[in-house]
Amino acid sequence: MGKETILIVEDDIDIQQLVSYNLIKSGFHVTCADSGEEALQLLEQEKVDLVLLDIMLPGRDGMEICAMIRARERFSRLPVIMLTAKGEEDDIISGLAGGADDYVTKPFSPKVLVARIRAQLRKRHEPGEAEDDAGPESIRIHAMTIHRGRHQVLVGDIPVHLTTTEFTILELLASRPGWVFTRQQIIDTIRGYDYLITPRAVDVQIFGLRKKLGASGSCIETVRGIGYRMKEK
Repeated sequence: MGKETILIVEDDIDIQQLVSYNLIKSGFHVTCADSGEEALQLLEQEKVDLVLLDIMLPGRDGMEICAMIRARERFSRLPVIMLTAKGEEDDIISGLAGGADDYVTKPFSPKVLVARIRAQLRKRHEPGEAEDDAGPESIRIHAMTIHRGRHQVLVGDIPVHLTTTEFTILELLASRPGWVFTRQQIIDTIRGYDYLITPRAVDVQIFGLRKKLGASGSCIETVRGIGYRMKEK
């Protein structure tokens, strides 16, 4: 298997070089863009396995670029990690709600960043192992079909494009209809036990997921004071 390619979208040359050095040292292939527009061009020209995206960019900012990436079907599930100095809770929530799979604030530990990247790539490249543990390849519930191997969701016959985080939450809830999952259990499932994120960010993800699922979104029920569950058939 060849080296995985990480696209670094960062206009600060010092940070770009620091991140590049650590990723190359960790065995990745790296390509860089100084702006969001350049990043979109590179995505069309090269095979990229994950994007590290700064928010404060010249021209279109990282939030706009993330939305543009998600709007393109072939990149809808490409892992995107925000790498930014904007570390307030509202900034993190906005980044995740805007389609990012993870959010790393500056200053950051290069080792932690590499670990976060590897975690996102594992989610993308190990569907077979998850299927063995989680049961059938497809979950059919209400009007939805959730295909684990293809990382695909259909509502009726219409495909719904979800981020990796949204897909993981939906798969978790649908795997045990009627079972209540606390916000912390959802955080642990989608991020790992050492990931610091607030329960409010989970609420934002659920809101976005319901919106994308349309009428089927009402099948995700809020259990006041506890968390969420998928309505039983």
